[in-house]
Amino acid sequence: MTDGAPKGFDLAKLLAERGAERYELHARHLNHQLPRMLRTIGFDKVYERAEGAYFWDAEGNDYLDMLAGFGVMGLGRHHPVVRKALHDVLDASLADLTRFDCQPLPGLLAERLLTHSPHLDRVFFGNSGTEAVETALKFARYATGKPRILYCAHAFHGLTTGSLSVNGEAGFRDGFAPLLPDTAIALGDLDALERELKRGDVAGFVVEPIQGKGVHESPPGFLRAAQELLRRHKALLIADEVQTGLGRTGDFYAYQHEEGVEPDLLCVAKALSGGYVPVGATLGKDWIFKRVYSSMDRVLVHSASFGSNAQAMAAGLAVLAVMEDEEIVANARRSGDLLRERLTALIGRYELLHDVRGRGLMIGIEFGRPSSLKLRSRWAMLQAARKGLFAQMVVVPLLQKHRILTQVSGDHLEVIKLIPPLTVGEKEVDRFVGAFTAVMDDAHSGGGLMWDFGRTLVKQAVGNR
Repeated sequence: MTDGAPKGFDLAKLLAERGAERYELHARHLNHQLPRMLRTIGFDKVYERAEGAYFWDAEGNDYLDMLAGFGVMGLGRHHPVVRKALHDVLDASLADLTRFDCQPLPGLLAERLLTHSPHLDRVFFGNSGTEAVETALKFARYATGKPRILYCAHAFHGLTTGSLSVNGEAGFRDGFAPLLPDTAIALGDLDALERELKRGDVAGFVVEPIQGKGVHESPPGFLRAAQELLRRHKALLIADEVQTGLGRTGDFYAYQHEEGVEPDLLCVAKALSGGYVPVGATLGKDWIFKRVYSSMDRVLVHSASFGSNAQAMAAGLAVLAVMEDEEIVANARRSGDLLRERLTALIGRYELLHDVRGRGLMIGIEFGRPSSLKLRSRWAMLQAARKGLFAQMVVVPLLQKHRILTQVSGDHLEVIKLIPPLTVGEKEVDRFVGAFTAVMDDAHSGGGLMWDFGRTLVKQAVGNR
């Protein structure tokens, strides 16, 4: 080290000195469109700290988080049990990731996870939801000896090349071909599923029990009927529970809402991390794993450099312990029912509010064409510029005026998706419903800042064409 060079590393000092540059640093060195987008919609906030379901800015104002990091923060931010587990595992100085031993934490976490899906036998740990899906696709193709995967239109299963092949949104796929040999069907279309299965080359069908994009639930009986068709044609049912799993929908897994459904492969991630250490898991049947890892020569045929690392495993074990001790699944069901009921009661009051749907704390609020002439003309202006602008017009005042963070459910959708931490209760429900009511009152008045912002969004949308 040369004289005068900095010694050691001081994170607090670094943040104090450079933290104010956050948006400029992103614009210069990362995705330059992110700060541009955030400034356009007025989301360029500076949050100083967070705990549970809340953020605070430098002035001490609190913000209610109804987004939970797109579902990652299932227990909210900085849960003390998860924090302690991570401190403990770091203090233990384990001989982690030697690659040539068997550490106890991965086995313990796999054991705990499998208790919630007793028909499944083994687990592969990766680092994210898209890796969990990639693993399932590889295992399904190898185990069945067939190349093709079926998926649903409008599905979202990830953005790496394999999971992108089963992503049902053209905007994500455009420009990244060629992808894997896969075919989309409509969610709930059993005839289309059977027609594709009869071709004899389908390895599996990957499905979100509730689609994140738009918050669309699979029709009653669809998963069970799909499972029967798949088994008849020796193909696998793959449940993507990356967002819906671990209590989000009021059961531990969303597929459990339908009796008799037992996926062959199951993908989880997001909330399993506790919001700290990325982790993904693919659960599967014994025969699938034994076919993939069929000999000692194939022991590393599928692996991940950071998979099963001690910090991620400790976080996962802590999350599952908290879920049991604090009855998180029951709270998600109770708070979700209350929130959905309160919002559904507003449908008759607001002509722009068309539907409220979902399960547990995964709720979609859909807006649609109003009936009155004055609002129809304004709605038409927004739709002509870009579909989805009205939903964004609702999201912005929720943050700016009421300090509640939400986001639209997908590009070109007039749907807001609520996926708050699973720890929220009646206080948070009251705050959200009160704020949402105020925003909708403003929207239906036909004036105010909301429609002024709408005109700004229209200009921005037209300028981007």
